[in-house]
Amino acid sequence: MNNALKRGLAAALITIAGMSVALAHGFTLGELKIDHPWAKPTITGAKVGGGFMKITNEGKTDDRLLAVMVTPEIAGTVQLHEMKMENDVMKMREVEGGIAVPAGQTVELKPGALHVMFMEIPKPLVDGDKFKATLKFEKAGTVDVEFMVQKPKEGDMGHMNMGNGNMGNMGNMGNGNMGNMSGQKP
Repeated sequence: MNNALKRGLAAALITIAGMSVALAHGFTLGELKIDHPWAKPTITGAKVGGGFMKITNEGKTDDRLLAVMVTPEIAGTVQLHEMKMENDVMKMREVEGGIAVPAGQTVELKPGALHVMFMEIPKPLVDGDKFKATLKFEKAGTVDVEFMVQKPKEGDMGHMNMGNGNMGNMGNMGNGNMGNMSGQKP
């Protein structure tokens, strides 16, 4: 092989290796594997944002995600939430006692289901940004992670169309009733 071809091949391999490292966005805490924490970009003026990830418990003991902590520059309050349909109405509420992570199973926090709710956000979450957070588990303890702000992949939104942080006509959040979440007028 000539030198130019060798250099080109070496550069390609380095690029591919770098891409796989960049795409590998996971964290480990004992038997818990936290895969790709991410947050959805928000629009200017939005006061809430959503965070998502997969948590795999490779151990033999159940655990529970109790809290996600961030600095006040990211959110004033963080809660663990669930969304589900009840009597044809989408409802969102805080998960009391945390999110169960059963032994030998994977729990996915995703749009339209279990998720992290960043509240009182002082500035928009911008696509491409990253921010640090600490996850607190009942048994495993705490682990520092990094959330990547990115647009959801096609199909990640379930049956909700939340646009770029626009949660539409959300009805009365005080009672957990999300009202019309299509982002369009009823």
